[in-house]
Amino acid sequence: MNAKERRENIIKCLEVEKSPISATALAKIMGVSRQVIVNDVALLRAEGKDILSLARGYQLQKKTVCQRALKLIHTDDEVETELNLVVDLGGTVVDVFVYHRSYGLLRAKMDIKSRLDVQNFLNDIKTGKSSLLKNVTSGYHYHTIRAESEKALDLIEKALKDNGFLAQLQEHEPNEIKRTN
Repeated sequence: MNAKERRENIIKCLEVEKSPISATALAKIMGVSRQVIVNDVALLRAEGKDILSLARGYQLQKKTVCQRALKLIHTDDEVETELNLVVDLGGTVVDVFVYHRSYGLLRAKMDIKSRLDVQNFLNDIKTGKSSLLKNVTSGYHYHTIRAESEKALDLIEKALKDNGFLAQLQEHEPNEIKRTN
């Protein structure tokens, strides 16, 4: 096994194991010295892998991800403000969807997580021959918002509400939307 494969296997071991794994145990599994594992972990960290060093060994930091669907309404001129509110508070706009009484749910992936992503999205809309999906339903639309905690989602929801963008769910909207909200 080459060094790249070994580092991939180290990550796989850390993903599977719930408790910390010592460098010595990883060395036995990989058939190398403990120092090789220590060096590999340093390289993995340099690549951005979030590996914790604990008293009993290494453990992969598990990030919690929470998401919520929010119903919104605003004008075309307010799209930038809406999206920037979300990303400035640490959220990602996963998608946009609308509920049309005839067509049902129409959904499009967005994956907007920074102001640069917001600008790129707005430029694509301006230079294309398409309009915003929200315009199919008189401005009403939903976003699936992802963040690292429920608290972050609460802050995002409050900011959207304070800016007049949050809309109330109606009786005719499908249950799957109500459950995610």
